[in-house]
Amino acid sequence: MSLHQQKQQFEATKTIYESATLVFKNVDGFDVYNISIPFERDGKRYLFGRVERREEWARSWVRLFEETGQDEWTLVENSMIYTLEDPYITEIGDELVLGGTHVQYERGKYSTYFGYFYRGTDLHDLYYFTTGPNKMKDIRLVALADGRIGVFSRPRGHEVKGQYGSESMIGFTVIDKLEDLTAEVIENAPYIHGIFGAGEWGGVNQAYLLSSGKIGIVGHICYSHKDENGQEIKVYLNMSFIFDPVTRESHDLHLIGSRSCYPPGPAKAPYLTDCVFSSGIVMRQDGKADLYSGVGDCQAGRIAIDYPFAAYGSIV
Repeated sequence: MSLHQQKQQFEATKTIYESATLVFKNVDGFDVYNISIPFERDGKRYLFGRVERREEWARSWVRLFEETGQDEWTLVENSMIYTLEDPYITEIGDELVLGGTHVQYERGKYSTYFGYFYRGTDLHDLYYFTTGPNKMKDIRLVALADGRIGVFSRPRGHEVKGQYGSESMIGFTVIDKLEDLTAEVIENAPYIHGIFGAGEWGGVNQAYLLSSGKIGIVGHICYSHKDENGQEIKVYLNMSFIFDPVTRESHDLHLIGSRSCYPPGPAKAPYLTDCVFSSGIVMRQDGKADLYSGVGDCQAGRIAIDYPFAAYGSIV
């Protein structure tokens, strides 16, 4: 079954318990999208968001927001400004690790991009500590049961497509400590095979250690498709799968969200009208999960779904 057919089947049978567009305060004139998952620090709830004007590309900042109401987030005044895109966070011990994509310019024109990483115990004073490989997004970390750190990579390009058929791959390796996170280590992470089909791409957005010892992944999976007018669009979907860090096997990849699951809204460009870019899940008291996602490259949304890793244990 093609990914497009899987999407159609999912949308015909999906169960969404709640659906909301997030509201962001004190950022007039700017969109906030492709957010991190919400997290708690010092008794408050925060998230990082990509802040960018609708008409601009690759000129964004990552800012810190505090929860001030139901699906309402307010800019933390005087917080650090990061010249990044698409932030994500991981808690490693008592430290918070913030990652994001830094776009590099040369003579005023786009040149390339890298993953940047910041760390620290003080949310308001994180330190830049390492850089990922050239032109690699979607690098993610997860704390493992033995105290080490799992690292997911996401190589993409003509070489990958020529060799594997899919436009991207996902790699996985393990490091002993954050100091061991280098571009070379990430670049050389052995690939996990069988995740993406021909012409598909995607990556890990958030990884969760489960009580079974396996890792639950919330990610994105994508393909190109022509709409009813013959225009090519990029279809981005929320997905999840299970990864065993011992056997290196992945299974149970399934869709957990699509654009139609979220409230109607705009897109940054016509080819992004069917785009949702996963942030991750946060467990609810009722046992369901809130899935957060960027929507249309100009908004952020939340949907309540069934916990996608129920058969493999709870999140540690």
